[in-house]
Amino acid sequence: MQFPVMNSAGREVSQVELPSDIFEAKINVGLMHQAFVRQMANARQGTHSTLSRSEIRATGGKWYRQKGTGRARHGAQSAPIFVGGGLAHGPKPRNYRKRMPKKMRRGAIRSTLSALVRDDQLVIVDKLEMDAPKTRVMRELISTLVGEQSALIVVTAEQQAVRKSVSNLPRAHSIIANFLNVRDLLKYDKVIITLDALDVVQGIWGMGA
Repeated sequence: MQFPVMNSAGREVSQVELPSDIFEAKINVGLMHQAFVRQMANARQGTHSTLSRSEIRATGGKWYRQKGTGRARHGAQSAPIFVGGGLAHGPKPRNYRKRMPKKMRRGAIRSTLSALVRDDQLVIVDKLEMDAPKTRVMRELISTLVGEQSALIVVTAEQQAVRKSVSNLPRAHSIIANFLNVRDLLKYDKVIITLDALDVVQGIWGMGA
């Protein structure tokens, strides 16, 4: 599949052949959703904890006399209905991690990339080179390529200046091609990939990898 390659000025300069096994795969929405839910679940720390009635530091003596007050019979201030009492059925530390076979994870990435091509959300640029981080230059470049839409910039690990230039932009984010994931690919209006990063993507998620 031939796909246009843009330069930093937003003009088409060439075409690149996108492998069909990555960018023309069958789009499995259910698989993409499963991978997204797994990623979000695995990001949870699970360290939340509340005090139950038995863990509250309060007097064990009877709060007020049994009869004559007109109030219900209570023996402790740690009951959940009182201010400062324990929390009934509150959250405790737990592990939220979900497992997913590697073949399914890889299939979810291919399905997501194919969906980006189908929906015209993918932009391929020949190169993004910067000698030093410059937020203003990166803002203008992204605006030239995708206008006012939000963008995910996929680069290689060597392009540190580009990543730093994107870090202060509220509607843009950068990611190293080795760490592509469903959440980031679906979060932004456009996905910008450099040719160098595209080679990394093909090497990792191609059928022969």
